[in-house]
Amino acid sequence: MSDNAYVTFFRGSSPYINAHRHKTFVVSLGGEALCSENFYRTIHDLAILHSLGIRLVLVHGARPQIDQRCSVAGIAAEFASQLRVTDSAAMECVREAVGAARFKIEAAFSMGLPNSPMHGAQLKVVGGNFVVARPVGVRDGTDFLHAGDVRRVDAHGINQQLQLGAIVLISPVGYSPSGESFNMSYADVAARVAIALEAEKLIMLAPSDQQLLDEQGQLRRSLSLEELSLAKAAADHSEQAPLLAAAYHALRNGVARIHWVDSEADGALLTELFTRDGAGTLMARDNSEIFRAATIEDVGGILELIGPLEEQGVLVRRSREALEREISQFSVVVHPEGMLIGCAALYPAGDGITAELAAVAVHPEFHRRGIASRLLQLLERDARQVGLQQLFVLTTQTAHWFREQGFIEAAIDDLPAEKKSLYNYQRNSKIYRKPL
Repeated sequence: MSDNAYVTFFRGSSPYINAHRHKTFVVSLGGEALCSENFYRTIHDLAILHSLGIRLVLVHGARPQIDQRCSVAGIAAEFASQLRVTDSAAMECVREAVGAARFKIEAAFSMGLPNSPMHGAQLKVVGGNFVVARPVGVRDGTDFLHAGDVRRVDAHGINQQLQLGAIVLISPVGYSPSGESFNMSYADVAARVAIALEAEKLIMLAPSDQQLLDEQGQLRRSLSLEELSLAKAAADHSEQAPLLAAAYHALRNGVARIHWVDSEADGALLTELFTRDGAGTLMARDNSEIFRAATIEDVGGILELIGPLEEQGVLVRRSREALEREISQFSVVVHPEGMLIGCAALYPAGDGITAELAAVAVHPEFHRRGIASRLLQLLERDARQVGLQQLFVLTTQTAHWFREQGFIEAAIDDLPAEKKSLYNYQRNSKIYRKPL
C-alpha cells in the first residue's frame, strides 16, 4: 500500500473508530481458526480493536481439537442435532482440548517482542466461571450426558472485567451449581453472552468454507432477520447450522448487528469493521438505511458530507457554528452500520407556505441507490404535514437531478421576498420550484 493509500484508508476509518470506541463486541472463534495460518494475525487484529477502546469478549471453540484427542483415545465421536454426546471419557478429552486451546489463545495475547505487532500492548486476558451451565438431558431419546446448555451468564462479572480494561476469554465449558462441568456449543455460548451483555456486535469468525454465498457463489453482503431465518432452515445439518442458529437467536433477542467474517482471510476482521463495504456478511433486524431528523451529534458527519461539495462550488459554504445553529432544519440518512451517508435541509420561508431545500448530499460510494430521492420524498411529506405548499431550490450544477424529481425552472421574482433580497448574483444559481 502506498503512503497516500494508507493515509486515505486511515482517514476513512476514523468515523468507525469513533463509533466503535467503548462499545462491547463479542467475538466467536471456532476451533478451526486456532489451527489456521491466520490465527496469530487474527489475535493481532483483536489486539488492535482493544487498543482502539473496544471492549472485547472472546468465546472460543475446540471441536477439531476435541475430535483429535478422542481419536487418540479411541473414543468414537457421536453427534445428535449438531451436539456432541459427551460421556465421561469424552468429557475428559473436552477438558484437555479446551484447556490447551485456552492456553494457546492466552499465550498469543501475551506476545510483545519488539519486532511483533503486539509490542507494548501488555494485554490482560481474564477468564473464569462466567457461564452457569445445565445438562442438555435427553432429547428425542438421546441422552447427551455431559453436554450442556447455558443456564445463566454473569453479565455483571464480565462487565467488571471489561471496565478494568481486560479482554474476557470464555471457553465452551460451563459449570453447574453442583460443581459439574458440561461441554457446550461455543456459538450458542457466544450468542447468549452477547444477549446478556447487550453487546453492540456479535462477530462470528467462521472458516472460508462456511461463508454465506448466494446462488451465483458470491458472498452475501447482508442478511435481514427474515433472510437469516431462511438461511438457517436451509442449512439443516451442515456445519453452518449451529452458527446460523446462534446468530438468529442473538438477532431475535436484542443484538443489533452480527458480522459473519472469514477467519482464514488476512485482515478480513479489520476490513469488515473499518470500511464501508466490509469483507463479510452483515446481519441485522433491519438492513435498510435509517432516515431521521439530525441531532447535534451529526454535525461532524454532515460536514464531512458537504465539505467536498462546498470545495467544488456545488454547495454554499457553511461554518460549523452555522450548522450547529441550523441543525434542526436537517435530516440525515444513516447506514445500517451507523455511518451518516446522506443529508438535506429544509428552511421554511417567512411567508408560511414556502421552504427552501438545501445541502442535499449523499456519500459518493452510495450514489445511484435512490437515497437522495427517498430523502426528498420524506422531506416533502414533512413539509405538507406542516402546511407548506411549495419547495424551491437554488443550484449551480445539479439542475438535471431536480428536474427529474419534478422541479420546474423559476425566476428570481418567484422567490419569497426575504430570499429574493439575499440572492447572490455572482453565484448565479438556477432557481427551481416544486408545488406540493
